[in-house]
Amino acid sequence: MKQKIVAYKTLPADVTEYLREHLDVTFVDASDTEAFAAALKDADGAIGASVKVTPAMLEGSRIKALSTISVGYDQFDVPDLTQRGIVLAHTPDVLTESTADTVFSLILASARRVVELADWVKAGHWKASIGPAQFGVDVQGKTLGIVGLGRIGGAVARRAALGFNMKVLYTNRSANEVAEREYGARRVELDELLASADFVCLQVPLSDATRHMIGAAELQKMKKSAILINASRGAIVDEKALIAALEAGTIHGAGLDVFEKEPVDPASPLLRMPNVVALPHIGSATHETRHAMARCAAENLVAALSGTLGNNIVNREVLAR
Repeated sequence: MKQKIVAYKTLPADVTEYLREHLDVTFVDASDTEAFAAALKDADGAIGASVKVTPAMLEGSRIKALSTISVGYDQFDVPDLTQRGIVLAHTPDVLTESTADTVFSLILASARRVVELADWVKAGHWKASIGPAQFGVDVQGKTLGIVGLGRIGGAVARRAALGFNMKVLYTNRSANEVAEREYGARRVELDELLASADFVCLQVPLSDATRHMIGAAELQKMKKSAILINASRGAIVDEKALIAALEAGTIHGAGLDVFEKEPVDPASPLLRMPNVVALPHIGSATHETRHAMARCAAENLVAALSGTLGNNIVNREVLAR
């Protein structure tokens, strides 16, 4: 008899077919919290993304494994899952390059005012040769500070150093020897990175330690000409402090793919600022990458429920129980 799983996100047809070869699959609309919680109580596993799975939802369930179609896992209480003996799997590798592309597009778009000036042209304001009022700033040869040099941060560093001859500074819990050797990256303390970088790029996961790690004091340490790039998690930045810094000219601009509350409030002052590039959390949103993520998450779940999963495990300590 096949084990039962709940899918709480629409999946590509071939991924659904793959899951059904191995498991009994039920699709549930996670926006109906009660129905979602009820389905979880009668399941061995679940697959999905962008929905908070709380300890209360798992109370009395027989869930053995959860598979998120994402690299981030802040929608889960990992210590609680570990205590319950539930394996949590994620998709850390397949989205690295597409997310790094998004990060670098924010760097370029913010520096060269791509979105602002594209709208300016469409509005019919291009009447003569452009002048200083439309100039941007160079990316080539500038200093990029990366806060968190993991897989995605490393891919951004590669683009910066090899493609744009940028100097790379980084902060990380441990040294990234590959980035130092191949891209000339230099590990520094956060204060030095903030004071030296022309672009400050945030690439850390959201946790209690990183929530609001960039606030008023940190923004004040940045160059007035610096641009903040955030394509990790919105709550890493104190949004009120960022708005104040941009309004006061404390920093030059921001490129944001993530916000503290998503979707972002249409009334947010950030959306009215010409020096802010705002995207709808598209980090890994390409057809190819999202398909690969769904397939990876499905394979993770099948392997986890059969006891053979060896990679992509968030709480590996569960396996030692």
